Amino acid sequence: MGVVVAAAGTTIAAPALAQNGGLALDRFEPAPAGDRMFGVPSPYAAGELTPHVMLLGDYAHDPLVLQRVPSDTNAGTVVGSQLYLNLDAALSLWNRILVDVDVPVAVYQSGASPTVGGESFASPSAAQFGDLRLGARVRLFGEYHNPFQIAVGAYVWLPTANKNSYVGTGDVRALPQLILGGRIAEHVVWSAAAGVELQKSSTFGGIEQGSMVRWGAGVGFLLLDNRHLQVGPEASGELVLRDVQRRSTNAELLVDLRYRVVDNVEIAAGAGPGLASGIGTPDFRALLSVAYTPEPRIARDRDRDGILDDRDACPDVKGVVDADPKKNGCPPDRDQDGIVDDADACPDVKGVVDADPKKNGCPPPADADGDGIPDEVDACPDVKGVADPDPKKNGCPAPADTDGDGIVDAEDACPTQKGPRSADPQKNGCSIVRVTANAVVITEQVQFETDNATIKPASDALLDAVASVLAAQDEIVRVEVQGHTDSKGTPAHNKHLSQARAEAVMKALVARGIAAGRLVAKGFGQDVPIADNGTDAGRQQNRRVQFAILQRKETPAP
Repeated sequence: MGVVVAAAGTTIAAPALAQNGGLALDRFEPAPAGDRMFGVPSPYAAGELTPHVMLLGDYAHDPLVLQRVPSDTNAGTVVGSQLYLNLDAALSLWNRILVDVDVPVAVYQSGASPTVGGESFASPSAAQFGDLRLGARVRLFGEYHNPFQIAVGAYVWLPTANKNSYVGTGDVRALPQLILGGRIAEHVVWSAAAGVELQKSSTFGGIEQGSMVRWGAGVGFLLLDNRHLQVGPEASGELVLRDVQRRSTNAELLVDLRYRVVDNVEIAAGAGPGLASGIGTPDFRALLSVAYTPEPRIARDRDRDGILDDRDACPDVKGVVDADPKKNGCPPDRDQDGIVDDADACPDVKGVVDADPKKNGCPPPADADGDGIPDEVDACPDVKGVADPDPKKNGCPAPADTDGDGIVDAEDACPTQKGPRSADPQKNGCSIVRVTANAVVITEQVQFETDNATIKPASDALLDAVASVLAAQDEIVRVEVQGHTDSKGTPAHNKHLSQARAEAVMKALVARGIAAGRLVAKGFGQDVPIADNGTDAGRQQNRRVQFAILQRKETPAP
């Protein structure tokens, strides 16, 4: 799309096409290494004393084609392909000033060397150095992550190129610029720049070249969680200061993609069409670059205590400077107990954490016996004990409970055998069946129907328990089931009744799996009272069944 005007027809006078002055054909100017766009500079200087280096390949297709007017037919291709390599080095100073140098080399150029109207246009073919470019800019406003930044800068081109090879003008050129940009919401970067490129006037193919307004703008979207991928468009162009027309205007569009491969290395690619037909505007441009460009570290101070986050051990809480990196930026703690002074009720004495604000950070109360109960509430401060709601027992040793049934030995009628609590002191802590040296003791009575030997169902659980104990205690060889009555009735009748009741209990135990040979039934009638038969309570106690151990297995000698 880069074109030069030729007169209509096939015969053209030479003066109409004559070239006056050198021609820097390539209208693309790379932004300094480390910037966020290909052709639009950024306002920020990224680093305090940080180098940035970039190698960029720039290919333009058909940047210089002759056309006839008004038919706009092709009259010949002067430059059909042009490939540049740019080596750009930049140095950022104090996050404010950037200086850079760009060395362009046209490594490949080709064309058809057309002849139009008797005028021949020699196409370039050899590699050529371009004009060396020096640049500098100063950031005036805005930090690296601010949404709006302003800088002023300038490029100066030195005439190091052969002006007859389409890579230089042969004269010094300069471009002062105003540069804007910023970073929005951590995920969008933008840049815009404008300035006047100052150069001597020249003509090519009847098109006057000279000082031009150069502009550019771009936006990049930072993708992925680490924001190391950037994608976005940019546009740039030039406009002559007088006699503005389509063939003297340059404009291009690029779509950029950048990816930071590792922390300090970035690769980028871009491509896009030309949008106008001015000299040097190709119909297509492609770019590829690799750069060493350290990403700036953001100096932040979230708690605004004057200590930057990367040195602040407590970045979200205002603190003070401390030589210890683990405490630097943290609230003061005079007694070094780990509790900041503002929350420490005893800031000058090391203490412990306490839910009570009046005690938090204070030394723990004295505890001479080390049982965890402070001496001031410990009823036994010199002996380890346990907590008790009774102030007179709190901190004192727990009373003995040999069988562990929750009833202390002093109140347990059976301190070596677990049993339930009972209001009767003689049964408290005892099970309904227990074994002593000479008897199987029951704490309930076997209940019978009145004046006969029929066992009531209410006593089934008791007899189950007796049978269970005898089954488990196989060292008990023989047990006498004893029946007893009160003194009512004749002695002979009571003797008979007690025998019958003893036999009924024996049969009940046999039915529960106890061998009959281990049991013997004997009725004693009213002969062995244990209480006064003159009272109802005494008679009730005398009506009873007992289990006497007659024989145990002999324990073998050790």
